[in-house]
Amino acid sequence: MALTRVLIADDHTLLRAGIRALLEDLAEVAVVAEAGDGQAAFAAILATRPDVVLTDIAMPGMNGLELATRISRELPEIKTIILSMHADEEYVCQALRAGAAGYLLKDSGTAELHLAIQAVVRGESYLSPAVSKQVIADYLRRTGSEARTPELLTPRQREILRLIALGRTTKAIAHSLGISAKTVETHRAQLMERLDIYDVAGLVRYAIRTGLAPLDA
Repeated sequence: MALTRVLIADDHTLLRAGIRALLEDLAEVAVVAEAGDGQAAFAAILATRPDVVLTDIAMPGMNGLELATRISRELPEIKTIILSMHADEEYVCQALRAGAAGYLLKDSGTAELHLAIQAVVRGESYLSPAVSKQVIADYLRRTGSEARTPELLTPRQREILRLIALGRTTKAIAHSLGISAKTVETHRAQLMERLDIYDVAGLVRYAIRTGLAPLDA
């Protein structure tokens, strides 16, 4: 498996150390640099060319949104994940407009951090489940419809939801997608939290209602 190179940008030394410790538990991830402000982060990015940048929003010199914008404009092959304490849609929209590929809450665990990194490396977007529920709720308020909400799920989440609705077991889903059963279980838990649906039957009904699975699933 290819090694994913990650740079951490945050002005809190202890937080950077905590994130590094989480990442060091992941065999296919390597932390190549750290920085305490946006300017130093961009210089380190030019020097190390990481695959993924994990950055706080509030940093001196150049904040995380400005950093994400510059990365997106000048180094689009590098993916940015914003780390934030805020689940507000306004912050999320600012991050996505800045070119960030992911938005992760700082109280997330190792499994979610890993999922976020894997998703953006695959070219997908990733939003923490708590953030996604708020964005989905706002989308539904604006449109008054559920018909297009699958667009707010990542391609991998849509595929797993479809296979769940088709009655596939965790082991079968893992085999067909080439991932571990534990990763499938994590995705399922994320789906339940993101959609605010906490039983498999509810996920099946949702998949049918939104056209991800046939009526006879």
